[in-house]
Order: sequence, then C-alpha cells, then structure tokens
Amino acid sequence: MTTRRTPLPGVGVQYDLLTRAGRHIAVVVHDDGRRFIGFYSPDDPDACQATVPLEREEAARLAELMAPGHADGAGLLPTEPGVDLVTERIPVGGDSPYSGRPLGATRARTRTGASIVAVLRRTGAHPSPGPDFRLEAGDTLVAVGTREGVGDLSDLISGG
Repeated sequence: MTTRRTPLPGVGVQYDLLTRAGRHIAVVVHDDGRRFIGFYSPDDPDACQATVPLEREEAARLAELMAPGHADGAGLLPTEPGVDLVTERIPVGGDSPYSGRPLGATRARTRTGASIVAVLRRTGAHPSPGPDFRLEAGDTLVAVGTREGVGDLSDLISGG
C-alpha cells in the first residue's frame, strides 16, 4: 500500500492510495471544501472510471464508517433483545427552519421521542446542549432514539 499527497495549485490537494491489491483510489479536497473520491481502472491506473462528490458531512460520515473498530461495534450502543436504539448524526442545513434558533424551539424529544445528546460544530463538540443552545447551519446533531424517532427528528430538522 502506498499513499501520495499532491498539491493542486488553485484547486486543493489530491491524495492517492494504491492498495495492496493494486487498485488506485484518489481523494481530491478542493480549497472551497468540496471533496471527490475517484476510482481508477485496474487495467489503466491513469483512467478514472468514476467520481463521487461528497459534502463535508458525507465525507466525515464516510471517514467514520471506514475507521478501524467501527465494523466490530466499538463505540456503539450495546444490543439487547427488545431494545431498538440507534445513534445518528443529523446535519443542520442552511434551509433548516431551526438554523439560528435555540434547540428548545425544536421540542425534539416531545415531538419525536429522540434525544439530541450533542451538537458537533467546526469549533468543537457541545455535549448535552441545553434548550437555549443556538443551532447554526453546518452543525451536526448527535441523536439517540428509536429508528422511527430519529428518522422523525431528521425530518423535523430538515423541515420535511
């Protein structure tokens, strides 16, 4: 396995990974924050077969899923018979009706049964945010609840 970092003046940085199996994967991080993953042909390592654009939150989630320990359940809630709890990250978009408003305005727990246990922001994590905590576009909510409750919370935050 080899990796290479290549500055792309005026664009950003490209990170290339050549796997032990000989596959070439590239990640391009643009100066404006956009990200793309490129998948190259095994027959021609210079021929990009497909690219996938990722938003900041999507890239963070993919990195989290790829991290060692995730697949074996490290850091996940214990599973018990009859308990269907999930932990999800919910992005707060600029078009969210709650962007710029206090967390309490969502009435999330009352309306969905799901709890917001933390807010992730570029400046850091805010565990156990109170009802006066102001949400901002770009925040990511860490929610715990049933699949249905967390899904309802995601819909609520997105305005759907």
